[in-house]
Amino acid sequence: MQKEIVLSGIRPTGYLHLGNYFGAMRNYVRMQEDYNCYFFVADWHSLTTHPDTKTLRSSVHRVIAENLACGLDPDKAAIYVQSDVPEIAELYLYLNMMAYKGELEKVPTFKDKVRLNPDNVNAGLLTYPVLMAADILIHRAVKVPVGKDQQQHLEMARNFAERFNHRYGEVFPMPKAFNFNSDLVKIMSLDGKGKMSKSENQMATIYLSDSDELIQKKLKKAQTDQGPSAPGQQKPDYIENLFTLASLVSEPAVVNKFEEDYNNCQIRYGDFKKQLGEDMARFVAPIRDKALAIQQDSAYLDKIMRQGAAKARESASRTIKIVREAMGINY
Repeated sequence: MQKEIVLSGIRPTGYLHLGNYFGAMRNYVRMQEDYNCYFFVADWHSLTTHPDTKTLRSSVHRVIAENLACGLDPDKAAIYVQSDVPEIAELYLYLNMMAYKGELEKVPTFKDKVRLNPDNVNAGLLTYPVLMAADILIHRAVKVPVGKDQQQHLEMARNFAERFNHRYGEVFPMPKAFNFNSDLVKIMSLDGKGKMSKSENQMATIYLSDSDELIQKKLKKAQTDQGPSAPGQQKPDYIENLFTLASLVSEPAVVNKFEEDYNNCQIRYGDFKKQLGEDMARFVAPIRDKALAIQQDSAYLDKIMRQGAAKARESASRTIKIVREAMGINY
């Protein structure tokens, strides 16, 4: 039985953090066993908001190294860079003929980017959902892990696929959101204000590249309060987040001890955060060290990128052949 095709991409902007790991990477490692997975670094997408490419090469290498360090296996999944697959750009061109200015201008993420960067409203930003659709449809992927902010982009990819199929014949399956169900862990920032970020509010985010000392420093500064005033009192979100982190990296006995202390109104947050800092540093260290070693091995990185590009292009070229035949562009 053929495995279903799953696709996911990540922009090479900012640094991967705990939210990325527990919200996505850990599940990707499991998915590569059961699905035909394509994971890519979205360097073209990054140009819509980060046109300066001086550090792009090192950022792409870092993202690939961190993905490998988290457990992605290049022999099980195709791990590639978007710009190494020119067929994506060709499909992007064809899909642009089926995308309309009005619908693209209504996309909430486009409106947000325009508000934040009114001097950089480029055509690539406007057609971002079309390129995302091309990323998905080039492999005829049927499952796409997406966050809430990307749900509309996936719906638009379905619309473009339907329009193409209606006009030229059935070529693309309809991609659906991949639902991790109970395996999805949400990690808040350490100051309790939203999610951890790849580039903003860095002292409230734990990155996979952070040193042991920096991790411990960040956790010492994590938001807490005066403690519960009654036994069994419900935890505020920012306290619950610390216990969530502890459940992921600390021994069960340690978590149980601090749970009991909280429920009995005896918790000492200083002790809790010190222990959590030590356990978190112990968890992150192997990923950080492995990613750094891979980054320093340029020959190995080049080999992985070439291997991934070859796998991706094999799939993409099959799709483009079918697309051209359907459109009659096969002179």
